[in-house]
Amino acid sequence: MTRASTATSTPTRRGVELALVLFGFGIATGGYLLYYLNNNAPIPTNWWFPFAAWLGMSLAAHIVVRRAAPYADPVLLPCVLLLNGLGLAMLNRLDSGIGSAAAVQLRWTALAIVVACVALVALRDYRVLERYTYSLFLLGAALLVLPLLPVIGQDKNGSQIWIEIFGYSFQPAEIAKIVLTFAFASYLSDHRERLKTAGTKVLGITWPRLADTLPIGVMWLSALAILVFQNDLGTSLLFFGLFVMMLYVATDSPAWPIIGGLAFAAAAVLVYTQTTRVQIRVESWLNPFADVDQNYQIIEGQFGMAWGGLFGRGWGMGRPGRIPIVNSDFISAAFGEELGLIGLMAIIILYAIIVMRSLRAALMAREWFGKLLASGLGFVFALQVFAIIGGVTRLLPLTGLTTPFISQGGSSLLANWVIIAILLRLSHQARAPIELDNAVEVVNLEDEETVALEVVAAAPASPRPAVPTAPTAAPQEAALEAPAATPRGANA
Repeated sequence: MTRASTATSTPTRRGVELALVLFGFGIATGGYLLYYLNNNAPIPTNWWFPFAAWLGMSLAAHIVVRRAAPYADPVLLPCVLLLNGLGLAMLNRLDSGIGSAAAVQLRWTALAIVVACVALVALRDYRVLERYTYSLFLLGAALLVLPLLPVIGQDKNGSQIWIEIFGYSFQPAEIAKIVLTFAFASYLSDHRERLKTAGTKVLGITWPRLADTLPIGVMWLSALAILVFQNDLGTSLLFFGLFVMMLYVATDSPAWPIIGGLAFAAAAVLVYTQTTRVQIRVESWLNPFADVDQNYQIIEGQFGMAWGGLFGRGWGMGRPGRIPIVNSDFISAAFGEELGLIGLMAIIILYAIIVMRSLRAALMAREWFGKLLASGLGFVFALQVFAIIGGVTRLLPLTGLTTPFISQGGSSLLANWVIIAILLRLSHQARAPIELDNAVEVVNLEDEETVALEVVAAAPASPRPAVPTAPTAAPQEAALEAPAATPRGANA
């Protein structure tokens, strides 16, 4: 008898990733050069430095992914690098110079890529964090409360969402969204069966018991507190919407989105009647021309995108500088003005691809914690992009969130790159082939030929006690052990 071994090889697609990274590098650097060419301006003498720096960071990120997570999704990293590169090119167009916003953002990008690479290498198995449900909840809550503390808490543009330590400002909510996504995934993976099955069925929908609605009540009160005390509509919408969407993924019950929608509507009405900030946001959304001075940013953003039309004015040919705070809140309006509706839709499609690949990783994950974590991180991007671009285009009231990867802001950039590192790790563990071992010999009694089969062992097989056989029995039978398989080759 002979022993053979067959291995299932899954393509890593790292060559595809490298090609897409280089393609995105070409588009981003093209945007950088077009600004000078379209305005007949001299190209800076040090033009090669940002090119070399961006190419080096892109290739470094690719090499780390190739070595640390070879089976990771090959589309995630190129999409993020393309968005980040376009953001750098637009920031350079909006504010050129040595100490410009683009130069600061480039340094933050370098730090963010380094932190993401460290996270990808260090987090060999994301499942180790599943056991720390309530510790992660407490840590996330503490991060959200930090801006309310005296001395370090800072109020900027009417929102109490910043802390300042040694002259450096940071938004703790950007890190909290990662921590709380882990906490939500851990909690829901442990309680999903109870949340899914317990309750009363009415109109074909299983409605949860009152006791099971406690988690959504806690999140509702937390979102309400953020909205009231921090004047931050975007963060409250993000966290509450994230928890409700993850509840729906965990239970597959439409009751939770219905309850969540009603709870959010009740909170919106309550806060609208009690606070002036939300009233101003709603009035600016419904009728911005009623107060030109107050709504100047929204009005200029609308005129800019209308002037851009379908194909845009061309890179560097518009006047997005007329929009206040265009570097952060309204950078999507700058893209809409100079690249047109087609260019803005292309950017939205890049975000849609990131969300789609996140949900793909969730579908491929082998356990519920990974499924919920990947879908939750994908929802973070979906809700954030929907809220901010919806506010800029007046589909929604303004929320104050940043546009991931392209808006100016170090804390947002750092947190979003860490999310991508976690998604790369999740997709790697989902796509990597299960080790094929424990080759077992099987005797074909019909033609007396021996074949070797590879059995996938999800866990080490438990030892079995030896079965005594009669001394006269001939060893002419072999048994194949496999999960959920019927023994073959055994004689009665």
